[in-house]
Amino acid sequence: MRVMVFAKTTEDSEKGEPPTPEAFAAMDRFIEELVKAGVFVAGAGLKNSAQAKRIVCEGPGRTVIDGPFAETRELVAGFSIWEVKDMDEAMAWAKRSPNPTSGRSEIEIRPFYEAADLAEFMTPEELSAPRDGERGKLGVA
Repeated sequence: MRVMVFAKTTEDSEKGEPPTPEAFAAMDRFIEELVKAGVFVAGAGLKNSAQAKRIVCEGPGRTVIDGPFAETRELVAGFSIWEVKDMDEAMAWAKRSPNPTSGRSEIEIRPFYEAADLAEFMTPEELSAPRDGERGKLGVA
């Protein structure tokens, strides 16, 4: 199963304060472990919300809201995609993740929809047909 792992923003990261060199090194070592185990698929850190935009959709209308955004604890500072056998394995890896700050930080793990999850919305023929184009190459459900 594939999961998206979100590293939540902290007050320090939202201020643009980078992790310490030791925290960067610890995260590099952890990611290398994930890669060697065949778990790590992709990942990246995100700039703070002062450099972000939100698009609010209301019917056909669109409104753009410029950052920064107030609710720091709800923001994502980075993400990674892992390929694991189940949520228990994802939790075990996440518990080993270094804390990038000296204070509190949070990690959220959410599973991707897989083709089987869509069975009630799609016919068996639709589910078994490969996706065309670039989307099919990426394995996107």
